[in-house]
Amino acid sequence: MNFSSLSRYLPILQWGRTYNRDALSNDLIAAVIVTIMLVPQSLAYALLAGLPPEAGIYASIVPIMLYAVFGTSRSLAVGPVAVVSLMTAAAIGNIAESGTMGYATAALSLAFLSGVMLLVLGLLKLGFIANFLSHPVIAGFITASGILIAGSQIGHILGISLSGHTLPHMIESLFHNITGLNFITLILGVAATAFLFWVRKGLKPLLLSKGLKPRMADILTKAGPVAAVVATTVVTWAFGLNDWGVKIVGSVPQSLPPFTMPGLSPTVIGQLFVPALLISIIGFVESISVAQTLAAKKRQRIVPDQELIGLGAANIGAAFTGGYPVTGGFARSVVNFDAGAETPAAGAFTAVGLAIAAVALTPLLYFLPKATLAATIIVAVLSLVDFSILKRSWGYSRQDFFAVATTIALTLLFGVEVGVSAGVGLSVILFLLKTSRPHIAEVGLVAGTEHFRNIRRHTVITDPSLVTIRVDESLYFANARFLEDFIYDRIQPDCGVKNLVLMMSAVNAIDFSALESLEAINERLKTNNIKLHMSEVKGPVMDKLQTSHFLHELTGEIFLSQFDAMEKLAPKSTPPAAEAAE
Repeated sequence: MNFSSLSRYLPILQWGRTYNRDALSNDLIAAVIVTIMLVPQSLAYALLAGLPPEAGIYASIVPIMLYAVFGTSRSLAVGPVAVVSLMTAAAIGNIAESGTMGYATAALSLAFLSGVMLLVLGLLKLGFIANFLSHPVIAGFITASGILIAGSQIGHILGISLSGHTLPHMIESLFHNITGLNFITLILGVAATAFLFWVRKGLKPLLLSKGLKPRMADILTKAGPVAAVVATTVVTWAFGLNDWGVKIVGSVPQSLPPFTMPGLSPTVIGQLFVPALLISIIGFVESISVAQTLAAKKRQRIVPDQELIGLGAANIGAAFTGGYPVTGGFARSVVNFDAGAETPAAGAFTAVGLAIAAVALTPLLYFLPKATLAATIIVAVLSLVDFSILKRSWGYSRQDFFAVATTIALTLLFGVEVGVSAGVGLSVILFLLKTSRPHIAEVGLVAGTEHFRNIRRHTVITDPSLVTIRVDESLYFANARFLEDFIYDRIQPDCGVKNLVLMMSAVNAIDFSALESLEAINERLKTNNIKLHMSEVKGPVMDKLQTSHFLHELTGEIFLSQFDAMEKLAPKSTPPAAEAAE
């Protein structure tokens, strides 16, 4: 394997050759900023997944390093994210009870399965599977997930036990447990939430008005969650609030990520296979969307298939180092980008910073209230909730509105697994629905040009002996019969038509079912003494047709352009070239 081939699978060999002191400086600064943000966020997302808080930090160390080696994005920051954390809790909550060894092992197994799936998809170059989730469906799923995530944290804000992974179950649990409300926890949680919302919107303008430089204002704003963690931890320790019912994080192991082994028994694999597949798809869609958005701003290139390999390696790394499923996160990646990260090395430096935090800072987190971590999650995920997609899709496409509304409703009522499964199904069904009834138009010549347009929309030149039908979609099994019906409805007995031309300029492919339909159309028209012709057939389509008997049985001709067809088949209706030019 030569260097070029090797660097395709190890992108670090590409950017590593040009790494310099300026890139190092920018990456180090970005790493410091992202590390400050990730310490409380990683703890919070582990809490959301039902895992010990240290699992969030562990899942943010080795996976980031592996992605730096195999990933193609210069700015993507890999680690635990809200939606995947919620899906993890939903997937393994049915297998083991939170807090048990079996629960943690199931999380490792889920990460391993997800990593293997992503790796296999990448090696097989199947990155296109992300296209099976349409944007409206993704938007609906993320909005509903944001509501579920925020709802799942209300219990920590109120100081009560709250269970369930669907909105009805959460509401029912809240109703039954509200009598256990802890007012001190409520005050801490509400104060932390209000402070974090203010930090997001008001701190940076305030700091800039005080004359602080934009870079320093950014750093201090990103450090807002750290300030909330420090303040509430100190208050809880100083006043012994844990003795008053305030739930705290407690002991967090003071160590680097341990070597762990996922459980890979056939029973576990069978139970986690579908959830792992769904997590892989959602994680990849979220990651590739963020990576491509940020890469476009710097005119960089993302390779989707290699991204699958990078994310697969990251998840496998998480499985063997005490973590759980990870992907590229929007918030952390944007912070990484805004902080000036030049290369994936910024992620590796972030991992070093988190490793130092895992060794040196974890004892300081003993009195950290879980309500503060819940506030961190709520503030982060509410930015994902976007109901405006309902209004925008309603105004543009009722089908897309139905997809969004259905995905939101099913996710809220039945959970994230049902929601994302329904989303994939809806995306495929909507695609089949749209393409099974393609736009087909009878067209005529626009006077003075060689262009053909819909006879129902434009004043065009036609000939009673010639019918030209433009097909605006590739032909395949789902829509082939629709084309047959359209032609048969148009061509009636004794209609005077002698020639019918299929204008194929928008047809990119013809499958075997559609080929059989074309053969049937050819035979049907032949019995009515009508010749079937085709024009503007694309090269790849023609290549496939030439492997069949269809062209030998075709009663008419293949024309390079529709204008050529009209000139030959209806010369009296075609203006001379000189007139057309006037």
